[in-house]
Amino acid sequence: MARVALVTGGTRGIGAAISKALKASGYKVAASYAGNDAAAEKFKAETGIPVYKWDVASFDACAEGVKKVEAELGPVDILVNNAGITRDTAFHKMTLQQWNDVINTNLGSLFNMTRQVIEGMRARKFGRIISISSINGQKGQFGQVNYSAAKAGDIGFTKALAIENAKGGITVNVIAPGYINTEMVQAVPKDVLEKNVIPQIPVNRLGEPEEIARAVVFLAADEAGFITGSTLTINGGQYHA
Repeated sequence: MARVALVTGGTRGIGAAISKALKASGYKVAASYAGNDAAAEKFKAETGIPVYKWDVASFDACAEGVKKVEAELGPVDILVNNAGITRDTAFHKMTLQQWNDVINTNLGSLFNMTRQVIEGMRARKFGRIISISSINGQKGQFGQVNYSAAKAGDIGFTKALAIENAKGGITVNVIAPGYINTEMVQAVPKDVLEKNVIPQIPVNRLGEPEEIARAVVFLAADEAGFITGSTLTINGGQYHA
């Protein structure tokens, strides 16, 4: 029986690359998304991967969504917490909503999603929980106090949960990507990318979503059972934690 993988934010950007790579590696994949129906339908048509719509910032929506996935595909063996948003502004101008939206989606979602699957993983003595953090959760970034706090929290969540579940066949790891060639990064003006961002990356280019996806496939494998509590930085040499 093919193992079931659930990828949050799995229809666009890094998430879409992860969903496709897991499917290509033989997993049964479900991709969740928050709001872009057109992108989700296009992704589903192109890949054949089933898509499910819910807000990862809502515990109840996650409970309902995971139940639906498990009813249709089977128990979730691999959870990829990839969904994330930005609400960038300098902290002294940040609103409570900008803070809460980012914390709830980028950090709260790890509780909301993982809590739905952890008991089943413990009962079956197998699980892979892989969360996507960010270089900015490791080094900080101007205008991203909310995002950096949430992404740093993802790393702390991973380290503690890994210890709790290490004896039960469940690994918990986090990937911290640098600047990846996605819609989010392409929204940065070209001259800013070329003058300010790329020169800071020793390999002198943006990363590709597929490069993050390959790391997820590696960590999801049965053979990766001795890797847990780890933070894998994939940033072209830009930052070493």
